[in-house]
Amino acid sequence: MSDRDDGLYAHQASPVYGQDPEKNSTRAGNYENVHIHGLETSASTSLHRGLKARHISMIAIGGALGTGLIIGTGKSLAQAGPGSLLISYAAIGILVAVIMSSLGEMAAYLPLAGFSSYAARYCSPSLGFATGYTYLGKYLVITPNQLTAASLVIQYWCPREKVNPGVWIAIFLVVILLVNGIGIAKFGEIEFWLSSVKVLVMLGIIIFAIVIACGGGPNGDAPGFRYWHNPGAFAELYDTGATGKFLGFWSVLLNATFAYLGTELVGVTASEAQNPRRNIPKAIKLTFVRICVFYILSVFLVGLIVPYNSKSLAFANAQKTGASASPFVVAAIVAGVKVLPHILNGSILIFVLSASNTDLYIASRTLYSISSDGNAPAIFKRVNKRGVPYVSLLFCAAVACLAFLNVAESSTVVFGYFVNLVTVFGILTWVSILVTYLFFLRARRAQNIPDSSMPYVAPQGYWGTAIALFFVILVTLTKNYDVFVHTPARQFDYKNFITGYLGIPVYIFLFLGHKLATKSRILKPHEVDFLTGKDIIDAQEREFLEEQEAKHANAEGMTKFYNRYVSWLF
Repeated sequence: MSDRDDGLYAHQASPVYGQDPEKNSTRAGNYENVHIHGLETSASTSLHRGLKARHISMIAIGGALGTGLIIGTGKSLAQAGPGSLLISYAAIGILVAVIMSSLGEMAAYLPLAGFSSYAARYCSPSLGFATGYTYLGKYLVITPNQLTAASLVIQYWCPREKVNPGVWIAIFLVVILLVNGIGIAKFGEIEFWLSSVKVLVMLGIIIFAIVIACGGGPNGDAPGFRYWHNPGAFAELYDTGATGKFLGFWSVLLNATFAYLGTELVGVTASEAQNPRRNIPKAIKLTFVRICVFYILSVFLVGLIVPYNSKSLAFANAQKTGASASPFVVAAIVAGVKVLPHILNGSILIFVLSASNTDLYIASRTLYSISSDGNAPAIFKRVNKRGVPYVSLLFCAAVACLAFLNVAESSTVVFGYFVNLVTVFGILTWVSILVTYLFFLRARRAQNIPDSSMPYVAPQGYWGTAIALFFVILVTLTKNYDVFVHTPARQFDYKNFITGYLGIPVYIFLFLGHKLATKSRILKPHEVDFLTGKDIIDAQEREFLEEQEAKHANAEGMTKFYNRYVSWLF
């Protein structure tokens, strides 16, 4: 499998746009005693660029392909019906495309260590502070949540009465800690193959769904679009008529948002990517294709093969995790296929292990980025000889021991509140990315930096980004709208309200608190620094491309076939 980088960017060292060269002390590469947000120049604190194009690409899709798609779509289908399901996933897919494009333009121009570094450099140090700590908070809690999910999947075969879930949690935690500690190149290779399994599983599920929809199941029934007519394309939720259908649609829109969370983590890999100016845009473009193939096609097919009022689907929604909760297993049961649950449960185990592995990586790199920005103790940006920020990694692994709370039934509810609290941080990170890009684009235009000098340009422009920002904020504010929906059987859930919305004031408090404490301000367009550290990336890019040209000068045969016809998938 080749990682050939065909073609050289005509991206030469840029002139000093809107700045006085004599005042830019770092122009000639003199970075002694100069702090660069998210870009370390010391060997003891610099990450290694070991992630190849296929590594980044698969980490991106692997971060998005999780149990939210393979399991969570069952709950969404039951709540709103196949029409709402399809429209919601397509709409959020468009928002994700805008977010990824915005991130791609910034990361390709100057790849930094994380979202906080982009926000601090192009918008405000206070926004960088708030973004860094909210994103870190999400992954510090989501990692043990994934470990817990893995132990629950194991219980499909081995009940907790036989083996305590804490045993599996301990084993999985040690495994992902070791994988994260062996170096970025080997980590990328392992995650590539784990994510490849995810891709193959999803392709298998898609093929299975097509076969069932066309009548290839044991019972020979071909539902086609039958369930779109009976019981219908749109289900009612909390109310009747148009209001109930809209509430159902909006609930699925929110579920789809959380299913897509994780696609943005490709921005965290930029600081460890080989030739990021080519590979980051490539990974982002391929993510668009995979969104269409894996998300939109999957939810369309599941609406064909399972009616939203299926009793089996209602039973699946009561499950926390495992194959029994998947709508595709429900479809297999309806069609008379018996072997699928065990195969799918094994696949789900790989899904959650891969997710926990990636989540620990993101948590450690986010903490490293915060430290690189000067917002955490400098010890967290120390790296070993393999370029692994080992102090950050060990700290995040220690926090992941929160997973052991789930060994006791009484602690599971409390941990659930933690998860509900931090999931909103993922959406707030999307808000930060879009806001940062608007400031980045405004400054780039004010300093007359043309599109032709950029390795990648986001196609949606300023107003497309602003519209996407509006809808992401709307989703953030309505995340837990159902707590306000009162019915005779449903009263105000104050616990869900507090944990669901507390993350928003926390984000605002971090921003304002840092602003007041440091007296920082929002950068004006002409003040934004596009140059410091750019020559470092330019030099790394030239050196890497020269090595690749020499290495792949005679590449032919299967290499060319793979690059042209297979690489889009893997």
